[in-house]
Amino acid sequence: MREVIKKLQPYVPEKPLEILKDELGLKKLVRLSANENPYGTSPKVKKAVIDWTYEQSNRYPDGNASELRQLIAKRFSLDPKQIVFSVGLDEMIAMLSRVFLEPGDEELISTPTFSEYALNAEIEEASIKKVPVLNNGGIDFSGMLEAVNSKTKLIWLCNPNNPTGTYETTADIEKFIQQVPNKLVLIDEAYIDFVDQEKPSTMELTKKYPNVVVMRTFSKVYGLANFRIGYSVFAKQIAEQMQKVRLPYNVNSIAQVAAKAAFEDQNFVDQVVQKNSEQRISLERFFNRLEIKYYQSQANFIFFKYPEAEKLANYLLQNGYLLRTELKKDWLRLTIGTKEDNQEIQKLIENYGRE
Repeated sequence: MREVIKKLQPYVPEKPLEILKDELGLKKLVRLSANENPYGTSPKVKKAVIDWTYEQSNRYPDGNASELRQLIAKRFSLDPKQIVFSVGLDEMIAMLSRVFLEPGDEELISTPTFSEYALNAEIEEASIKKVPVLNNGGIDFSGMLEAVNSKTKLIWLCNPNNPTGTYETTADIEKFIQQVPNKLVLIDEAYIDFVDQEKPSTMELTKKYPNVVVMRTFSKVYGLANFRIGYSVFAKQIAEQMQKVRLPYNVNSIAQVAAKAAFEDQNFVDQVVQKNSEQRISLERFFNRLEIKYYQSQANFIFFKYPEAEKLANYLLQNGYLLRTELKKDWLRLTIGTKEDNQEIQKLIENYGRE
């Protein structure tokens, strides 16, 4: 076994809710730690999956994801050959690291951010350069530019960033890209649909800059986290190289059917985004009233600071709400839930502060 693998700290998934609930002796447990869609998924997805012909189970899926590929290409006016599909974005992050990183290379990340960027760089024996976020939680583009050198191969921009929730404009990102023309800039837009701005995506930049990659997932706003399907948009010549390492039938037929139905139901997406925005505003007002520091989020979660945050997280857990911990000392990430759950969370936090 490679020594680097022995030293890795793996990404540890949370226990299934039912198991955790039984262990804690709780009648109710709401997971607000994984940024899942609390409103489920489009009813059209259920119908599409039920209508899928079981007799096809012995056949391999469409390795090209042809129908879904055409839908995505049409919506974003892309060449279908620019799109590469993956099992969630986890597989895409692994593929990108495998293709572009060698021992001794460097990748550049803003911190805190999604841990799998660094994890996969470690697997490839590359170094990770970390540039802390600004005081407002945003990406320090000046600091990122200063950190770029001849060894830099990948630059990760999570937008909106996980866990800070902060959003960078396309104009700011393009300005940065123009200053690193020979570096691959990977823009993870897992949460882009929740942004309250017109045309927030950097998808158009893939047509202007060959070093830009835009990543999307069906796990968040579409509510398909269990189906494990995502995709990235590349310049065509890079997409061709990525296809060489992609497993031939990585995205199964049911996932493709579900993603196609979800992608076509924009009304459901719009409803989710609206509800999320309303509840995000409600939580911001609550934090402002209690003078709790938080970063201005444009995602479906809020990252907030609280003294001895682990104790608060444990109190909330004992009262049926699971939040994400250990991302930054004395900070918690709260997935924005339904109106009812958010009201209950606010009551619990306020009561805890009085104890």
